[in-house]
Amino acid sequence: MSEAINLAEKFASFTEHWAPRLVASYNGNDVRIVKVLGEFVWHAHDDTDDFFLVLDGILDIEMRDRTVTIGPGELYVVQRGVEHRPVARHGEVRMINIEPGGTNNLGKGSPQRAVVQA
Repeated sequence: MSEAINLAEKFASFTEHWAPRLVASYNGNDVRIVKVLGEFVWHAHDDTDDFFLVLDGILDIEMRDRTVTIGPGELYVVQRGVEHRPVARHGEVRMINIEPGGTNNLGKGSPQRAVVQA
């Protein structure tokens, strides 16, 4: 990496929701940015935890037994195997996900989407 990554510029480069963009990699992990709005599908990741860091907006992480709400500057990690559904009820959310490189970012039970370079 030869220069700092400007996240505002990266977020401005796309409009799609639930379509992660790869912005960096380190130690075999992908750093992805994503814009979300509305409800995603219930899904689980069998082989990895799911890391959410909210930059803007408020995100609910629904699990079968509870809901965790995270806002700007807050993060939450869904443990592997736990069924969950991210929901942005109150407007668009911009966030960062960090996952092992090549991980199906959407988990079992969710629609398949390719992660593209931002």
